[in-house]
Amino acid sequence: MRLAVYNVENLFDRAKAMNLETWEDGRPVLEKFAALNALLGEVTYTPADRRKMADLIVELGMEKSDTGPFVILRRNRGGLLKRPSTGGVEITASGRADWVGSLELRDEPINEHAMLNTARVIRDLKADVLGVVEAESRPVLKAFSDEILASVGGTPFRHVMLIDGNDERGIDVGLMSCPQFPIGRMRSHVDDRLSDGSDRITFSRDCPEFELTTPAGNRLLVMVNHFKSKGFGGKAESDRRRKAQATRVAEIVKERLAEGWDHIAVIGDLNDTPDSDPLSPLLKHGGMTDAFTHPAFDDGGYKGTYGLCNPGNKIDYLLLSPNLIDKVEKGGVIRTGMWPGSRPKRWDTYEELKRPQDAASDHAALWVDLDI
Repeated sequence: MRLAVYNVENLFDRAKAMNLETWEDGRPVLEKFAALNALLGEVTYTPADRRKMADLIVELGMEKSDTGPFVILRRNRGGLLKRPSTGGVEITASGRADWVGSLELRDEPINEHAMLNTARVIRDLKADVLGVVEAESRPVLKAFSDEILASVGGTPFRHVMLIDGNDERGIDVGLMSCPQFPIGRMRSHVDDRLSDGSDRITFSRDCPEFELTTPAGNRLLVMVNHFKSKGFGGKAESDRRRKAQATRVAEIVKERLAEGWDHIAVIGDLNDTPDSDPLSPLLKHGGMTDAFTHPAFDDGGYKGTYGLCNPGNKIDYLLLSPNLIDKVEKGGVIRTGMWPGSRPKRWDTYEELKRPQDAASDHAALWVDLDI
């Protein structure tokens, strides 16, 4: 069977701030969005909180209206703010209980060429089981498989599953599989909490467990992950969150091994490198092996999986349990949907990929063939 993983970076719609030409262009918007959202969620608004919220609302382009270029403030009931005729914003609420509403990122459709190139990558993967990172929802993932994948000559997946996670931007993780690999029991970890006493959730999205059965009657447990990014927020906090996530996944793996699961795969975008401290609980002490390091795995000449695929950009993984790594026959990377750079061009791409905006994703797709 072929197991694969791919960060598709959304399929139909994506937050406008994440759909700019480069990540750095959208990063300030996402940082301000996160800061304002955190302040709005406070039980009590201090004078300093109210001043900061007002400043952020203006900086996000909502001085005159609740609809900014990248963010929407939805106010259903109660009073949060007023906009004086002299300009600026004044927060009138004293805490979260004074108003009902939400702060949301505005979406816009994905470039059509990018969407079709994403489908071409999935078509060429020929995966029996595919872990998908950054998909909007199960209906979106199912429609993409049935309609867009089919339109480029791919075979739609029979089984498509995605459990809503914790990310407010609508970038969840899911699993698709062929008829011969039905998805059985599923388990979510959206409510797992950090062990530091803060009662904060562990996973930025989720760590869903999907149980599958192969035609040979073997059981396979797949956990799809998308760890905390380095994109915004302080480095120390981001590193701490990724380490907590890696620690919790390693604990789950240990529990499942003790229960008798021989074939376990932890797959996804872990947002850090193999030698990093945050991933060490899982990669160095978790008993799992990165398929990238297997002698039969062909990395295509590049050690990374993101951007221009330099070694410092190895952030996507197929981690396999001891008995599963022994079943590897071969593996590889598909980069034909990624922008290859220009000086020099690093790899061949689809003919339809003529500019960076047409790239299917900034991530490579990884696959491995397993004899189970």
